[in-house]
Amino acid sequence: MTHSEESEEDPKFTASCKRVENAALRLIARAEQNSQGLTAKLISRGHDASVVRAVVFRLLEQGLLDDARYAELWLRSHLSGQSPRRLQISLKNRGINIEISREALEKALDPETEFALLLRFLKKSKILENEKSSILKAQLKYEGFSREVLERYFEA
Repeated sequence: MTHSEESEEDPKFTASCKRVENAALRLIARAEQNSQGLTAKLISRGHDASVVRAVVFRLLEQGLLDDARYAELWLRSHLSGQSPRRLQISLKNRGINIEISREALEKALDPETEFALLLRFLKKSKILENEKSSILKAQLKYEGFSREVLERYFEA
């Protein structure tokens, strides 16, 4: 019998898991969570790290916690003038891995949405729109805007 199997059969461990699960479900009911953020919140509230990890793993398996869903919802609520690159960095800072954040960006940024984001980014950044130079194009490419959206912008 492994240590984790022994722990799961321990009544104290089981009771701790139930308490942590209830706390986690209350947080999830209030707002979408991601695994790293939920783990940090539960540990900061005094719950044992090994119990928290076990509960978070189980919630992920059950689909009650989903980092991809969190990333998509978070992105849709933050498309207010940040570049795709900055959005991806923000997701990384929230514990979302690069693959999940890329996929979420692809889903959230259809060409029209991305073009509108580009215009808001230019306005918010106070970048001179009338200077449609190769330097501006390189800067926007660095910020993560797609080739298609940049071509559309620079053709206009």
